Amino acid sequence: MTEVTVRAGVGPLLRDWRQRRRRSQLDLALDAGVSARHVSFVETGRSRPSAEMVLQLAEQLEVPLRDRNQLLLAAGYAPQYGERAIDDPAMTPVREALELVLRGHEPYPAAVVDRWWEMVAANSGIALLVEDVAPELLAPPANVMRVALHPDGMAPRIVNFAEWRAHLLERLRHQVSVTGDAALAALYEEVSGYPGPPDADSHHSAGGEVFVPLVFRAADRELRFFSTVATFGTAVDITMSELAIESFFPADAATAEVLRGA
Repeated sequence: MTEVTVRAGVGPLLRDWRQRRRRSQLDLALDAGVSARHVSFVETGRSRPSAEMVLQLAEQLEVPLRDRNQLLLAAGYAPQYGERAIDDPAMTPVREALELVLRGHEPYPAAVVDRWWEMVAANSGIALLVEDVAPELLAPPANVMRVALHPDGMAPRIVNFAEWRAHLLERLRHQVSVTGDAALAALYEEVSGYPGPPDADSHHSAGGEVFVPLVFRAADRELRFFSTVATFGTAVDITMSELAIESFFPADAATAEVLRGA
């Protein structure tokens, strides 16, 4: 008896995500509590997965919520995750949480970015880092990768630009690799093509460091920062799940004194 292909749409997408995560069908099957044969049948379109199975496999593959909706649509089901604008009334607790974190971090810089590195919000400390950035780069929606790496952006004032540029590009390249997002890939192609400032000091190295510092020239001082990235851990809304707060901390006492106005 010839087996009939039920639906091939979701299968290739799941296979792409599995391969992107460098997982075998057996690995995925064991983690999802199903047989490797079932995973194979789903990927080849010989078996139509339930919506619950699509989400179970997506959870094991750490598929972003936006892309889980695409998997559900490809399998013939309605999307499950909503996407509210940041100014939606339902997002009031999120906005308040962001505001609390941003203001609480002052006088040190902090900013909120979305999946595509567009700035959603920032605190007053960011002004120090962007005071000489070309206005067109800061026009909404400002993209922080462009702001950091463009010759008319922060780049001329980043003392260890070669090191910081490599750090940012690696973060972006990794994000492209794990998401397969075409817009992120286009952003990577754009910003990786920006030249570095001719006077960039490439002698700074992470050797002996416990983090990659951002060494920034402000007036006649060099300020040193390290950063942390925080996300919402329980988000079931796409917008909320894609927000990240990057907070910069002083990497030495001299920088802390300058930012505190001492």
